[in-house]
Amino acid sequence: MVKKLQKMSADKKSGPQLSGAVKESAQQIWLAGLGAFSKAQEEGGKVFETLVKEGLSIQRKTQAVAEEKISTATNKMATMATDITSKAGHQWDKLETIFEERVAKALNKLGVPSAKDVDALIARIDELNKNVQKMSSKPAAKTAPRPTAKPVSSKPAAKKRAPARKSA
Repeated sequence: MVKKLQKMSADKKSGPQLSGAVKESAQQIWLAGLGAFSKAQEEGGKVFETLVKEGLSIQRKTQAVAEEKISTATNKMATMATDITSKAGHQWDKLETIFEERVAKALNKLGVPSAKDVDALIARIDELNKNVQKMSSKPAAKTAPRPTAKPVSSKPAAKKRAPARKSA
């Protein structure tokens, strides 16, 4: 088309032909545009549906990747939280031990027996109780019979009278 127009423009005699060729060329461009528009309308629905399907597929893939990343991040955070909790608990245990030791020293200085002292006393008391029970459960050793008191007569003893006083 362009070559045809170039040839016509080279010929100066063809002025009216040139304008006709330009009109014809413009008409063909217009018709090509209308054809493209019509084709786009026909194919547009199909293209639109294809684009929707591709978009849905991409969205699903993106969501799967995002969920995987979120799951990984959640697991890492849970692990970190567990580690921090464990370390904090360990530090609290150390602090508690230090506190207990200091309180025990202070009570010891005041003369208050420690739990170990009380436990030792309880063990000693238990041992003594066992020994007492063993001793009380053994039968008493036979000893010689005690001499009995002399038999008392059934008659009452006579009262001794005080000597009479002489009157003056």
